[in-house]
Amino acid sequence: MSVVKHFIEESVKKAEIDEFLRNEFERAGYGGVDITKTPLGKTIKRLAEVLEEKFQLPSPQISVAEMEIPELNAYVIAARVASALKRGVHYRRAGFWALNRIMEAGALGAEIIISGKLRSDRARYEKFRAGYLPKSGEPVTKYLRKAEMHVQLKPGISGVKVRIMPPEAKFPDQVRILEVPEEEAPEAVEAAKVEEAVETVTTVTTETAEVAEAKEPKQTKEAKEAKETKKTKKTKGTKRTKKTKKTGETKETKKTKKTKKPKKTKKPKKTKTLKEVAEAKK
Repeated sequence: MSVVKHFIEESVKKAEIDEFLRNEFERAGYGGVDITKTPLGKTIKRLAEVLEEKFQLPSPQISVAEMEIPELNAYVIAARVASALKRGVHYRRAGFWALNRIMEAGALGAEIIISGKLRSDRARYEKFRAGYLPKSGEPVTKYLRKAEMHVQLKPGISGVKVRIMPPEAKFPDQVRILEVPEEEAPEAVEAAKVEEAVETVTTVTTETAEVAEAKEPKQTKEAKEAKETKKTKKTKGTKRTKKTKKTGETKETKKTKKTKKPKKTKKPKKTKTLKEVAEAKK
């Protein structure tokens, strides 16, 4: 079959399906159809039939989803290491390669154990470990991902164990530093506390003053008013005396200024002697 005929048949089939569905859902308001083909459709159908026949599951529905980070899945890493060993890759090279891929994906810790007849006829195991990977406790039972895989090699069967601690794991001894927002800075909090303290002090003082005034009897109030009137009278008397003193001082100073200055006494004229008169006549 040519390519042109294939596309023509596909478009004709789509038009027939569209027409059939339009006639079926005419009253409900048909809006069109989109047909997409998936390569896993046949395998999903086959798996559904096997599960229904072998395990007696009524109408099983299988959905396939893509993994976001396959390097953090222990089963995927174990399968990759097993396939590398089957191809003849050295076990150390396969172990370090898988460990680096796990840690680059963001895992907190990882461990890969390859066991079997690695170099000699005697079986042994080799560990490849990196990061933080606890062995017991709640984080292990809650977050740790484990997987095991067996491979048939020429020397015998080899085993691959993978343990991965994902990045979202939380530990009880982990220290967390919380950032304080700008609005709730320590300076602002202290200032608010000081304002509250000042307000409380002012309210307490006003309340105590009001309570004291309420407790005072009427006689004490009258006595206070009388004392206040006496004080005002005293202050007025003192002001008057000061004014009179000031005026007296000013009058005396004015009198002294008005007094006339003493007249200057004339000097007596000098009397001429006889000799001077005779000389003048000559």
